[in-house]
Amino acid sequence: MKAFISALLGYDPDDKNLEGGILGVVKAYYGCVEAQGRGTLHCHMLVWLEGGLNPDEIKKRALSADLSDMDFCKRLLAFLDDTISNQIPPEPDPKPNIPSSTHHPCAVRGIPIPNAITGEHEHDSTMTETNQITPERQQDIHNVISQCQSHEHSRTCFKYWRGPPEPKTCRFDLHEDNVRATSSFDPETGEISLRCLDGLVNNFNATMIEAIRCNMDIKFIGSGASAKGILYYITDYITKSQMKTHVAFSMLELAVKNSGTSILLRQITQYVQKKMLQKCAYAMISQQELSAQQACIRNCY
Repeated sequence: MKAFISALLGYDPDDKNLEGGILGVVKAYYGCVEAQGRGTLHCHMLVWLEGGLNPDEIKKRALSADLSDMDFCKRLLAFLDDTISNQIPPEPDPKPNIPSSTHHPCAVRGIPIPNAITGEHEHDSTMTETNQITPERQQDIHNVISQCQSHEHSRTCFKYWRGPPEPKTCRFDLHEDNVRATSSFDPETGEISLRCLDGLVNNFNATMIEAIRCNMDIKFIGSGASAKGILYYITDYITKSQMKTHVAFSMLELAVKNSGTSILLRQITQYVQKKMLQKCAYAMISQQELSAQQACIRNCY
């Protein structure tokens, strides 16, 4: 995560980096590392960009009749289309033989970028004319996105479905019919609708996914109903406790029962109250399940 924040986001706490990272100059960030049921660690992160506007300011500038703001919507949508993608890039022809074609793309390193260390940008005769990357990198990016971002429906997608007559929709809002050719801005509601070229491909940033080589999602918090939904989703995740509420209450109940009735029959003193609180806390801690990955990261920090 430190490498992601410093190298990709280009965040500099001393404000000396004026060039920024792949999203621009990062003003601040907040991240929450979470573990899945099988122990895989992942991070939910909120990033603030220098010069970024809040939803009300975006709507106000987009609807402004000021000549200086006439191109604001076009520039904003162009930035978002350049930053967020949701389509599997094509494979080069002929297909090169690279490690990610014979092994899972997440298990191998990416194709080295020529002159990345020296910062030089010499022209490479093997680069494609369309996107100025080598066929090897183009094939590698295709493999990573195909394996990590392409969605296939499973039971998890419909676990909240109550059955007919309720429509059976994927809870991740991924469907082959969810296609939008261009991004647009609704002047009445202030809603920003980003283009979606493949309804079964989750949003990604091409530079990020080539570097981190795993499943990712990226969203822009703009204005309108979708922005409120994203804010709720983020707030719910970053404030979520590792222990479920019902599990915590069960542990408290068990601790009280195991403390014995003798304590409850005696006069409740400050000392007894502290002992009861300690027993409840120890009971909750002892019942937490930690994966090997979580144990390692807690020992390291």
